[in-house]
Amino acid sequence: MQDFKHLIRPQKTFFQRYWKNLALCTALALLIIPLTVVAVRKGAQAISYWQGFRAKTELKPQPVSLGDDLFATASGLLPAAVSSGETLTDTAPYGTSLRLSIKPELQQRLQRFLAATRPNYAVFVAIEPTTGRVLSLTGYSAVDPNWQQQAAYQVYPMASLFKMVTAASALENNKINPASVLEFRGRLVSETPKNWDPSPRGRNNKMDVTEAMGKSVNPVYGMIASDLLGKEQLKQTCDRFGFNRSLLLPGVPAAPSPAPAVATTHDLRLQGCGLDHGLQVSPIHAAAITAAIANRGTMMAPRLVDQATRNGKELKVPASREVTKVISPETADSLTRMLLTTVTSGTSRKAFHTYEGRRLTSDMKIAAKTGSIDGDNPKGHYSWFAAYAPADQPQIALVALVINGDKWKIKASQLGEQALAEFFRQGK
Repeated sequence: MQDFKHLIRPQKTFFQRYWKNLALCTALALLIIPLTVVAVRKGAQAISYWQGFRAKTELKPQPVSLGDDLFATASGLLPAAVSSGETLTDTAPYGTSLRLSIKPELQQRLQRFLAATRPNYAVFVAIEPTTGRVLSLTGYSAVDPNWQQQAAYQVYPMASLFKMVTAASALENNKINPASVLEFRGRLVSETPKNWDPSPRGRNNKMDVTEAMGKSVNPVYGMIASDLLGKEQLKQTCDRFGFNRSLLLPGVPAAPSPAPAVATTHDLRLQGCGLDHGLQVSPIHAAAITAAIANRGTMMAPRLVDQATRNGKELKVPASREVTKVISPETADSLTRMLLTTVTSGTSRKAFHTYEGRRLTSDMKIAAKTGSIDGDNPKGHYSWFAAYAPADQPQIALVALVINGDKWKIKASQLGEQALAEFFRQGK
């Protein structure tokens, strides 16, 4: 007989069949969910902590470096520096107080003069020759106010300031002395080298190199470069003066001053007298060159900070140091003798016809050189003035560059006269 018991056996429910699996899943869920919550909370805390740490790290001011790059730091802070008596101070990041080498009264007078005369562009640098301390560093532009911050560190056509280098090379190599006389043809300001060679039939111009320096005679210094020196000797002198070198002045953010190699006599003559537009210099480098001549041939590293303190404690800052010897003391003395004529009877004589200028020239001798050339960056007519005084014991060496548009505002020599008048003002 067939068994039908299995047909009437009670059927199991879904829960009865799978309760073990459901229990296991529930247990796992009860275990995983708290762990997940804890992990999420910990992750969020970690992210929050990291974000806070990174923000603090990025926003927290770091102590200012007191090495060579202190010059660039101080230069950037200069526009916001505060005058206190005869000192100029500013506060660097992390509370470091800097006492700058800048003379406030000199700086302020030049800024007032530039604001009143409103040249298109102007920059001024003054250095203490024996120490390298920067006594003034300022710029101005009636066209582009942003230009002035980096103006001292960019390069511009050097023009006739380069005659100082040409003369130094010829003196150092015993090719000339201050009384040497050269013959030439053409006007004093001629820019056509092929016309400078003296005629064998006579009736040439004659001039000694000292008078030619004061009057900035192109044919004389162009022919010194080509006929007496040659490109190799002039190149060697350029190297000593720091051209074509990127790390000449420690910590100073200046572009290298290019002195291109020349191949022809024509180009060498243009370079020797400063008419080569590719021959360029930054105002801070030009000031260092002028200061080196004033310091009897020794170039000092420019420095902007006299003292640094943090939390009442004085910190060590870079001291005065020699960069290089550009020429011998004897060459520097001869070159100084030649540069005296620029103010007494040469190209900057009129700038010192003011009351203060006449008093200055009656009290002391001023060695100086001017330069003039057209340029494109920025576009305009470039007027240079380099000087140091007193010539026998220099206390200040300076370089001024003024770039005028179609309408002239001032010459660089006028800016230089203002600086010297203030620096040597009675009672200082």
